[in-house]
Amino acid sequence: MSDNGDKIIALDKERMQAMADKDVAKLNNLICKDLVYTHSSARLDTKESLIGAMESGATVYTSVEPSEVEAQDLGDVVVLTGAAQISVVSSGKPNSFGVRFTDVYQNQNGTWRMVAWQSTKLPE
Repeated sequence: MSDNGDKIIALDKERMQAMADKDVAKLNNLICKDLVYTHSSARLDTKESLIGAMESGATVYTSVEPSEVEAQDLGDVVVLTGAAQISVVSSGKPNSFGVRFTDVYQNQNGTWRMVAWQSTKLPE
């Protein structure tokens, strides 16, 4: 089994930067159509609703900075765990906070895509 961990850590950093840059084309390629995105508030998003909220301006990520990211390479699936500092404007209200996350990528016919995200807010 090849080690895809470093590749997926870098790819996920690109995905986080694409969220801050509002790069919808890149996000459409990096995110699986069946995405399950669980926010630290317990709100759920699909690929459509996550990108739709960004396009409408309802959710504006101003920065997403990962740290302490580690990868488990399971072949066609890589599980990332780590921390991130997130700055976002949601419904017009700015908010910054830290999270711990689990992020899952799957190799789908040669293209790695994010299939699941779960984050938990860190205590302030």
